[in-house]
Amino acid sequence: MERIGIAASKMAKGNLVVYNSYVVLISFLFSMLIFCIAGSSILLSLIVIGYIANGVLPGGFEGTWGNVVRVCMISLTIVVSVFNLFAILRNVKIKMSSSGQERKKK
Repeated sequence: MERIGIAASKMAKGNLVVYNSYVVLISFLFSMLIFCIAGSSILLSLIVIGYIANGVLPGGFEGTWGNVVRVCMISLTIVVSVFNLFAILRNVKIKMSSSGQERKKK
């Protein structure tokens, strides 16, 4: 997560607004990448489980297929969103007011 801040600071070159924008952009793109990779692997494993279950179970797996995929994708969305928010909150910088800096000097 520190690498997000390092990359954003190199691209922003001292501008705080641009730095914060890059932090949000980089973390959003990274979370979308992780969501696509993890989502495709979850979907592939559910397809394999579905084919195996159709061969073993007499009733089949088709009736609950949509619900299982929905629950898995919602859970993945929540996990990726929490990590994304944590990365953003850890790397966003807020400019201190001048009165706060004067108090530190005294």
